[in-house]
Amino acid sequence: MVDYEDAPLASRPKTLDPNEYFNVSQETRRSQAEKAALRASLKRQYQFQFNNPHRKELIEDPALTRWMHARANVYPYFRPTYKTSIIGFMFGVFPLFALYALFKTDRGRKEEQIKNGTIDRKFNISK
Repeated sequence: MVDYEDAPLASRPKTLDPNEYFNVSQETRRSQAEKAALRASLKRQYQFQFNNPHRKELIEDPALTRWMHARANVYPYFRPTYKTSIIGFMFGVFPLFALYALFKTDRGRKEEQIKNGTIDRKFNISK
């Protein structure tokens, strides 16, 4: 391995740290190899399905299937938290009260101007 010198303002990346790279236990290396083998077999299986010239159906992706199921069935997987409560209030309750207050004050101001005769009503039917 090449001798790597640390930069003055940056730390050494973990991949280049000899203590992290060379002092790995056999169990960790075995689990890394098993994960790599599983990843390689899934990739090979997907490539076989993708490059099959006689394929007539869609390729099934289990992760995408799980995600779509969770999206379709929101309530069994939904956890009410402080963040979701605030977001629900901001996008569900607050706009209703804000629009009510806006329309109420605007209509009240316009009614007051009509009573005082200070508003120029272009489409007045009673004239």
